[in-house]
Amino acid sequence: MIPVLNEASTLAATLEALVPLRHSGVEVIVVDGGSQDATLTLARPLADQVLEGPVGRARQMNLGAYAASGEWLLFLHADTHLPEDALPAISRALGGNRVWGRFDIHLSGASSMLPMISAMMNRRSRLTGIATGDQAMFMTLNAFERVGGFPDQPLMEDIEISRKLKRLSRPACLGQKVTSAGRRWDNHGAWKTILLMWGLRYRYWRGETAERLAEEYRHVR
Repeated sequence: MIPVLNEASTLAATLEALVPLRHSGVEVIVVDGGSQDATLTLARPLADQVLEGPVGRARQMNLGAYAASGEWLLFLHADTHLPEDALPAISRALGGNRVWGRFDIHLSGASSMLPMISAMMNRRSRLTGIATGDQAMFMTLNAFERVGGFPDQPLMEDIEISRKLKRLSRPACLGQKVTSAGRRWDNHGAWKTILLMWGLRYRYWRGETAERLAEEYRHVR
């Protein structure tokens, strides 16, 4: 399930990489939040369902999840590519007592700091059991429904659903890597983005609302 908003520059390549999975029976769903570019035109021939919903990644992902017909769900960003063995890796991960998980991440881009940032993200996730949307979170449909889906908030929805899913099981932290564009760090500066994200996470942990943090995040970007 891929939530999108004005992703014409990246979406086609992501969907084309998923063609082999579609041939094996995986359902690909794209949920648009009101794109003004060619996103919808590019998505329609390369996805099983293309839905139009309200803006907001959490709302879009929930809409796509409830439209899906499978027993497990994978949430993928428009600029993220799965490893070749993603499907068997997920099947093994969800075949035991784990009901959710995520992949390690490799950030691609110009900044020389991206390998370090990727390693830090993967280590932090293993230590805390908290996954980020960049890491291609996956879960059983039953687990998704038990926690009520993603919370209706404009930021930190991945952290919040991770907290709820941890009550059901520890995450399966897969060593296989998804490749995601490091656009955020390249466009706004690596150190500036690191400090911004750490600061937002710390303030969220201290109790500030996702709505207030989202306004600041959009302003800084």
